[in-house]
Amino acid sequence: MDVVEPGTASAVWIAGGLAAVLAVLHLAAPRIRGLPAVPERYTGSFAGGLAVAYVFLHLLPEIAAGNEAVGEALSDVVEPTPLLELAIFVVALTGFTVFYGLERLALHHGDRDAGPDATSGSGPGGGAEPAGVYWLHLIAFMAYNAMITYTMVLRVRTGLWFAVLFTVAMGLHFVLTDRGLAEHYPRRFRAHGRLFLAGSLVLGWILASIAAPTSTLLVALLTAFIGGSTLLNVFKEEVPSNRSSSFLWFAIGLMLYSALLAVITVVGQ
Repeated sequence: MDVVEPGTASAVWIAGGLAAVLAVLHLAAPRIRGLPAVPERYTGSFAGGLAVAYVFLHLLPEIAAGNEAVGEALSDVVEPTPLLELAIFVVALTGFTVFYGLERLALHHGDRDAGPDATSGSGPGGGAEPAGVYWLHLIAFMAYNAMITYTMVLRVRTGLWFAVLFTVAMGLHFVLTDRGLAEHYPRRFRAHGRLFLAGSLVLGWILASIAAPTSTLLVALLTAFIGGSTLLNVFKEEVPSNRSSSFLWFAIGLMLYSALLAVITVVGQ
């Protein structure tokens, strides 16, 4: 079955709509997690299963495909070597490591944000260090969000329904990363963090609408960095060992996303 993909102008506006959906999910994250009559451990486990299915069935194959694009782009510049074939995975590893490092900083300093000395500078280590860690962590997530929507136009042009599924997976993923940030920085993040994160999604789309990415190499590298970051955030938030969770709802989310991805793959052929 042949599927007609949207043109450039249409793709920009569709990507804008998807970016708006992600921004709304960011702002509404606490309400989504606290749906009436639905325990958070169910919603969190369902989102976790969906996100894990996305990682293994969509994200990792996408990174592998990007590795081929990098090899083709650099074949005229440098001689292909086994080391060069690892380049895209080194970028993914960098994304993973950056967010792991930020998580460790948050664990050591973020809890002080909630204390009475968080802004006065009179507590252990003063207030400046926690504030600095908070802004570093938030800016990293803002860049992460902007990269996601910056590449959204190309995702829409490559496959509309795949872009929609990607949006669903990332939207639910944002709902749970919001929980982690709110726990690390209960005062600062709840005051304005969600607004900054939602704004960065819109900013990424605006940049793409002005100067859409045309380099296959650039898109592959951005996707790899996003992929490594997503891997860390998925397994940190969606497969926790210290939270109350439901394997049944995790399995439902995983199977549902897998089935939808299989259907869209077959229809798109």
